Amino acid sequence: MPTKSDCQIIKKVLEEHRAAFQATFSEENLRVLEQITECMLKAFRNGNKVLLCGNGGSAADAQHIAAEFIGRFNRERKSLPAIALTTDTSILTAVANDYSYEFVFERQIEGLGVAGDVLIAISTSGNSRNVVLAAKKAKDMMLTTVGFTGNSGGRLKDVVDIHFCVSSTQTPHIQEMHTTALHAVSEAVEDALFPS
Repeated sequence: MPTKSDCQIIKKVLEEHRAAFQATFSEENLRVLEQITECMLKAFRNGNKVLLCGNGGSAADAQHIAAEFIGRFNRERKSLPAIALTTDTSILTAVANDYSYEFVFERQIEGLGVAGDVLIAISTSGNSRNVVLAAKKAKDMMLTTVGFTGNSGGRLKDVVDIHFCVSSTQTPHIQEMHTTALHAVSEAVEDALFPS
């Protein structure tokens, strides 16, 4: 049976989530999500793909959103090309071993990315070196770069073309807002490409 202390912790976490949501989904950030939706629509309509990367929980987000595009979000439709750069353990361990972990995404961008693709770079701090290097490589290769961060945006905000920043310093709540924002974009893209 949960104690009074347990219940207070649960209530505190949910109140923090609500505060992060209200602070994050401002009119300004809604316009940013519209920009992200438009660049993804352009890529898909032109036969390009979406690449996603991040570490830890952000790696899980990358895989989750790639699955939403490859599979489906809300409706039956054709698959959309999306690749999470976090899933191939042979590539990840080879690059980490032969070069350095900071290059595990950059090398994949170099090999898989083409001009017109979109990179979704996810880092709650905005300072994950491997994510920042991936965004720099993607920009050099003429991919559209989108950063999902929290806190103050870190170094990533200055590298990417479009920046979505969660108004929180708490990693779990930043991740929750990233998932919500990426779900909103997924549904908007799906609806635009495959109207009912």
